[in-house]
Amino acid sequence: MSVDMGLPILIVDDYKTMLRIVRNLLKQLGFHNVDEAADGSEALTKMRGKEYGLVISDWNMEPMTGYQLLKEVRADDTLEKTPFIMVTAESKTDNVVAAKQAGVNNYIVKPFNAATLKGKIAAVIGDF
Repeated sequence: MSVDMGLPILIVDDYKTMLRIVRNLLKQLGFHNVDEAADGSEALTKMRGKEYGLVISDWNMEPMTGYQLLKEVRADDTLEKTPFIMVTAESKTDNVVAAKQAGVNNYIVKPFNAATLKGKIAAVIGDF
């Protein structure tokens, strides 16, 4: 299965620099249909208005964390199947386990590069 490079991707982070970094990495990988949200609630609103093929969300955000966003997405019948990758600066086992139990598809620990991101995306949505 080949991945459509026009696949809409939503990146969620409250840190503008991180949004820019992830957007640039995605562009390097050939993805150009990228939207941004500054927190979980903004992401949820965007997801209810547009279908995304992948969400890449930071864990630590205010007022709604990436973990809370993941739980909301998985509890919503129309969004529950959306592939979801969590990004965090902490590699705490508890967080990884909690995210897995909540239904995350993959997990990336900062810092990461294009090759790491490509591998994680491929593991979730297929090779591209």
